[in-house]
Amino acid sequence: MGSEGPLAPAVAVTVHVTGFKKFHGISENPTETIVSNLKEYVKKKGLPKGLTLGSCFPLHFGVNSGATRFAVEHQAVNEATFRCPDELGWKPQKVPIIPADGDISHTRQTSLPVEEITKALAKMGYEVMTSDDVGRFVCNHAYYHSLQFAEQNGNKSLFVHVPLFLTIDEDTQMQFAASLLETYFNPQIFLSWNHLK
Repeated sequence: MGSEGPLAPAVAVTVHVTGFKKFHGISENPTETIVSNLKEYVKKKGLPKGLTLGSCFPLHFGVNSGATRFAVEHQAVNEATFRCPDELGWKPQKVPIIPADGDISHTRQTSLPVEEITKALAKMGYEVMTSDDVGRFVCNHAYYHSLQFAEQNGNKSLFVHVPLFLTIDEDTQMQFAASLLETYFNPQIFLSWNHLK
């Protein structure tokens, strides 16, 4: 009792981390930098035991240029309404992302304990909040598909919005990304997540 070390998932977890490149109004997307540098960053720091960066548990990063803190997203909505065209010129308006899911008000929620993750990150000193509105642009579109895929394949998915580097510097954002990975292996959060699933 107590000498076993921290609790961790019984199986190894592989996390696939994604971000976005430039898009309308954002010429340097911080999520591209975070994703490009995260593997090296956590290699220096060390990943929690049983965690591998790769694929299976999608962890998506998107930028919110008006944000002043990080936002852990609860859900995505089955609505594609782009305020401007994406990089391929697509600009849908009030279109269901997955028509088989019904109308544009249908939502999909992550099965991860967003509130507990957010609280743990806040205790580490990060300016972070939970959010129920990922927007209706490309972030929402990607998250909705990811949540559907996760549900169908018994995986987990999470989306986090980050501010620009002008608001929260690159080093802090890299630390945040590494800390976010570690929260999955926090014994209290893991026990909470097991209780919820």
